[in-house]
Amino acid sequence: MAKKPKKPLEVEALKHEAATRKNIPTAEFESVMRAEDKTPIQLAYERRNPDLDPQLVWRGKDVVDWSDLIVHAPPLYIQEKVHPKVIIDDLKRVSKARAAEAHPAMPDLFADFNGLDLEAKTEFYAHDQHWSNRMISGDSLSVMASLAEREGLRGQVQCIYFDPPYGIKFNSNFQWSTTSRDVKDGAKDHITREPEQVRAFRDTWRDGIHSYLTYLRDRLTVARDLLHESGSIFVQIGDENVHRVRALMDEVFGEENAISTLVVQKTYGFSANAVSNVADYIVWFCKNKERLKVRPIYREKPFELGSGNATWLLLNDFSYRSVSVKEKDEGQAIPSGARPYNPDNLISQGRASEPQPYSYRGIIQDPWPKNSHWKPNYSAGIQRLARSERLHLASNSFRYRRFHSDSGVLPISNIWTDTGTGNFTDDKIYVVQTGSKTVERCILMTTDPGDLVLDPTCGSGTTAYVAEQWGRRWITIDTSRVAIALARSRLMGARYPYYLLADSPEGQHKEGEVTRQVPKTTPTRGDIRHGFVYERVPHITLKSIANNAEIDVIWDQKQPAVDAARAALNAALKGHGTPFKVETGGRAGKTIDFRQMGEVSLPSGEAAPAAGFMEWEIPRAAPDQWPAPAKKALAQFWDARIARQREIDASIAAKAEFEYLYDKPYVDNGRVRVAGPFTVESLSPHRTLAVDWDDELIDTLAAAEGRYGAPGKDDIVTDFAHMILENLKTAGVQQAHKEDRITFTSLTGWPGNFICAEGVFMEGDKQRRAGVFIGPEFGTVSRPDLVAAAREAGDAGFDVLIACAFNYDAHSAEFDKLGRVPVLKARMNPDLHMGGDLKSTATGNLFVIFGEPDIKIEDAGDGMIRVRVYGVDVFKPQTGEVVSEGTDGIALWMLDTDYNEESFFVRHAYFLGANDPYKALKTTLKAEIDEEAWESLHSDTSRPFPKPKSGRIAVKVINHLGDEVMKVFSA
Repeated sequence: MAKKPKKPLEVEALKHEAATRKNIPTAEFESVMRAEDKTPIQLAYERRNPDLDPQLVWRGKDVVDWSDLIVHAPPLYIQEKVHPKVIIDDLKRVSKARAAEAHPAMPDLFADFNGLDLEAKTEFYAHDQHWSNRMISGDSLSVMASLAEREGLRGQVQCIYFDPPYGIKFNSNFQWSTTSRDVKDGAKDHITREPEQVRAFRDTWRDGIHSYLTYLRDRLTVARDLLHESGSIFVQIGDENVHRVRALMDEVFGEENAISTLVVQKTYGFSANAVSNVADYIVWFCKNKERLKVRPIYREKPFELGSGNATWLLLNDFSYRSVSVKEKDEGQAIPSGARPYNPDNLISQGRASEPQPYSYRGIIQDPWPKNSHWKPNYSAGIQRLARSERLHLASNSFRYRRFHSDSGVLPISNIWTDTGTGNFTDDKIYVVQTGSKTVERCILMTTDPGDLVLDPTCGSGTTAYVAEQWGRRWITIDTSRVAIALARSRLMGARYPYYLLADSPEGQHKEGEVTRQVPKTTPTRGDIRHGFVYERVPHITLKSIANNAEIDVIWDQKQPAVDAARAALNAALKGHGTPFKVETGGRAGKTIDFRQMGEVSLPSGEAAPAAGFMEWEIPRAAPDQWPAPAKKALAQFWDARIARQREIDASIAAKAEFEYLYDKPYVDNGRVRVAGPFTVESLSPHRTLAVDWDDELIDTLAAAEGRYGAPGKDDIVTDFAHMILENLKTAGVQQAHKEDRITFTSLTGWPGNFICAEGVFMEGDKQRRAGVFIGPEFGTVSRPDLVAAAREAGDAGFDVLIACAFNYDAHSAEFDKLGRVPVLKARMNPDLHMGGDLKSTATGNLFVIFGEPDIKIEDAGDGMIRVRVYGVDVFKPQTGEVVSEGTDGIALWMLDTDYNEESFFVRHAYFLGANDPYKALKTTLKAEIDEEAWESLHSDTSRPFPKPKSGRIAVKVINHLGDEVMKVFSA
């Protein structure tokens, strides 16, 4: 018979249709924002009264406690809009086209990404739009303040998972590249080059543990403001600082809102002088303990043979025996299918109004003479126990079989020894990556599907990855562009099981099947807030069985088949010459002679056939000498009896009270899920506020322009702009090759708004004047900054603008000229941040011309085009040549094949780095997407696509250091 063709896997993504978020500007719309929307909002957070409770004291705390915590909340800008399903749909399309298969038209999932009309698109913070998850680059303190104040998320976050650096060492906490997790303290080539990270080390960590505690308290204070009244926060920390963190959280959240300190076993331990440290700690607090949302997570209840609910065994043939000495003490395995139980009391004190005799298996018992009564209702309740194989025959009484599996789970404790294995199996892509099993458990305990989860320390994106898997909304934040690059790739290629939604026809059907009830037929909308359909563990009690009337119905349906098989067996054995010894019941120890006639009387007064079996007397296996018809009838009997018992057990489980297993939803194996839509965002790209060495707020743009007064001569730090100019004068501006250095013959101050110095250099035998623009010490230079500086340079008659910055935004990449004025973008070496010890790691090139991607658009025929990335263009100022440096340094490049100049939609993505984020999806969808399509994800040449309706395409390239550049082309 021909094999039925396998149904193709459907690829789905969850939507949070009932949730919304504020309409915020994209980077493209920055220039049309109102001035008041651009200006950072100043927030004041009241510090807890130190007189109210014990507190931790550290250097400088008493000074900052004199005033409120002041946080500046700048606007956030959307850099990219990502919908991973778009990429998978495109791969499916090209695979089917190659196989000459018809394929349905793919809907444009970006068409209604926001759900806003045209007029509302540029009215920022005034309208609600469709929810999309969020990956935000920036300092978590400012980002969280912006979310609370500008976007109305105050009191909306259900769970915060905060994984700060465990200690105060620099390199051990920050990864320098997407290509390597090997980070060594003091290694020259492993120093992170990101100014945000350097600032975190230099300005926040500079005073050791004292600065560390200030850093933590400030962020915990703002995080508390975001938490819902029923919300929880988890802070993961090592043993070095767990005691300090606990005291700090007592102060911020109140000791009355402490829930627990979780002890999490690691996959490995660090050796110490005395013992190895094999655990990390998670300090769990809530916003308001009276309103705490908690969903218990269960583990299998252990049992010890010979004690508790495991003193006896019910075997497959419904016979029973006590646990043997070898099983109890010597580790001998119990028989397959045996169910451990304990015979429990079935009677209670107090005589009933009348006798309550009950006959079971030929034995009768009545608690009335003992001044007692049956616990279950008489006689229907105790009869249901008997029909369910729940009565245990003791020497002179009936007892209730309480199986170990009747309540086979226990709530987890605060000691987690099973998370190490789960962490070890995660693909490790980040130096301080948290295991998904740990984060998963915290999220599942304190949230429901559709709730919002926040992670102020994104890292490799584990919290976002786990939240996406379990249908939670998420926001994740990190200062590190390397971390954001890794997390973006991880989410784009993530594969998840498709859990059955409770609010779906399939979910309703499964719920009816599990509960043995008629499925609901109410209309469904696929609302994730209704949750999933979960597996559950019954909590079976004597009362639930005794009151389960469905047992009687099942008995009436199934018993005729059992009785017919027993009658056939007795008929087949009539006249058989070998007697059978009975093991249990009223005839226990006696024999059945199949040649006798008539009936015998059992101790209960019941009559039994002298030459035949009662139901409970029939053996599981036939003696060898039994005739074939008897063996056949015996098999039919056990089939009927087991079927009856299976139905009764299922009814008992379905009708009992139960515990939901929130970590075990039912899976639809015909579908696979990818991450839902998310945005990549950043803080305002310019005019950021920072602190000086005295923790005074300073305007870093003013500092960059030389308008921030130099500190006193005794201060260890010189004025930033002055220091940069001194180094620029000495080092010049270097390109990839030594012969391409711009060497200044003079460099003098210039009193401009953006231009702060005039540099003179030789181009061949001609003298050129360069206007020098210095970007902010801890920020990013954006295209508007460059435009303003270039305009000023042109007005002043300079031949060229040399911009010096630690980082440029993606949109500045294509800006290389304004009129006659070329714009050279030099990246400053982050060693210029550091001073002191870290400065000794300098490689010599302090100012390097910023490269651009070398990109070509090619005709692919049939009205299609393709894009090819050749590498990064590097400009040689001495010769005027542009040279491509190849694709080795590119981690990811993305393509918006129909760029509308309003948003960058990631319609294609190509991963040239070492990691393959699509490894799991490739295995799952190998029948739906061919190998050639998968391989295209790692190509420097895009898949062909139609010419854009907008007439423009945009290409964004990200290198392994997290730097981004973007170019727009007409096509």
